[in-house]
Amino acid sequence: MNFSYAMERSRKNGGMDAVRMDKWLWAARFFKTRALASKACELGRVDWKKGEMAWQPAKAAREVHVADMLKVKNDSGEFVIEVLGLSDVRGSATVAQGLYRETDESKAARAAVVEAKKAIPVYESTWESGRPTKRDRRVMTKLRGR
Repeated sequence: MNFSYAMERSRKNGGMDAVRMDKWLWAARFFKTRALASKACELGRVDWKKGEMAWQPAKAAREVHVADMLKVKNDSGEFVIEVLGLSDVRGSATVAQGLYRETDESKAARAAVVEAKKAIPVYESTWESGRPTKRDRRVMTKLRGR
């Protein structure tokens, strides 16, 4: 896809006043495919609110407007974002980052999660031979309670 075409289609409001939720999440690069974005909406991993409303679960067909607030949970963490622009085509990462603004609280919460994960000690079992022996497997089975 041509970079200028994606940039032109994703201008602020770009002649559009609404885009489907799954299409916008895909264009903003929160999910790799529209099917994954749609599945995330179906599973309740995307919430939205407008103004002072309460957070509501978003369906894939819900229309996203400029100034909507979205709460998106994906593999990278939980994002609380404000929609700044609309696009229905997937462009480069720089174009996608211009479509939204993450709140300061969201950035701080994601940083805290990363720090907490770093603080957790990693327990790795090391086998001298690279593979557990029959005796080691019996001990593991006994520990698991099987």
